[in-house]
Amino acid sequence: MFKFLLILIILFSSISSANTGSETGFEIPRYVSIKSNDANIRVGPSMNYPIKIKYIKKDYPLRIIEEYEDWRKVVDHQKNIGWIHRSLISGNRTGIITSNGNEKINILNTVDGLTIGKIGNKNIVFINKCKIEWCLISIDKYSGWVNKKNLWGVK
Repeated sequence: MFKFLLILIILFSSISSANTGSETGFEIPRYVSIKSNDANIRVGPSMNYPIKIKYIKKDYPLRIIEEYEDWRKVVDHQKNIGWIHRSLISGNRTGIITSNGNEKINILNTVDGLTIGKIGNKNIVFINKCKIEWCLISIDKYSGWVNKKNLWGVK
């Protein structure tokens, strides 16, 4: 019986550790944002690799999909993949509004509430909290609820 329990514990611990970063122990994948208006995504996990993309927008959201020492493999909302140094990312939760074409998304005062405004495609917003299908977002001094299906940067 003891051996059976030990095997179960080892099995479950190996399953749960498969979804955590080898360097940080944080969940993978997870969302982060860029710390400054100048951040490079590289082809590989070192300064010796060429720059693939230069981001010039602070708070731009990225999804970490892998870790290697001080480097994080990330993907953006356009499916660009590369490596960024951990010093260039922040745990601030941001997202990008996604819609079909130029359609504006409704911002509600409460979940399933009244429309208090609209927000355009590709705007970067702060994510304050989320429920099952909705997230409370803020941009500048305004805040409201948007449907998760219109927000890249959340599960």
